[in-house]
Amino acid sequence: MSVTLRLATMDDLSQCLELINVLVGVSDMRHEVFDAGTFSDFVSNLRGSVVIAEEGGEVLGMASVSYNLALRHNGEYCQLEELVVDPKARGKNVGGLLVEESIRRARARGCKEFGLYLLESTKHNEPFYAKYGFTVVGEEMRQLL
Repeated sequence: MSVTLRLATMDDLSQCLELINVLVGVSDMRHEVFDAGTFSDFVSNLRGSVVIAEEGGEVLGMASVSYNLALRHNGEYCQLEELVVDPKARGKNVGGLLVEESIRRARARGCKEFGLYLLESTKHNEPFYAKYGFTVVGEEMRQLL
């Protein structure tokens, strides 16, 4: 089977919550990380979106992005909020596929820039993002679209 990418819908709420719980390491706090209202805002694709990677109906990973306005861009720019891959799916390039699809969608939307923040705990991911065109700008990594 191959990995397919698509936008999340409300039907993906529980699987995305499980992935977010993996990301924050609180899988025993189910349904307390975010609620259906926040997820609904993201899947509306107005101010954000969630891209899902799946294989055989199983969600392998997700990327959530927000769309923000900036005068310096005379329009929107995109910010990666979360990128998480199920530990069982690591090594299948799911993260890379999600980043590429998120960039493609932001570019198609007309966003002028794509950025992400690296935390101290995620600085080791800098080479991964650099492979996809991001460069370090202060505490962020960005790329013009």
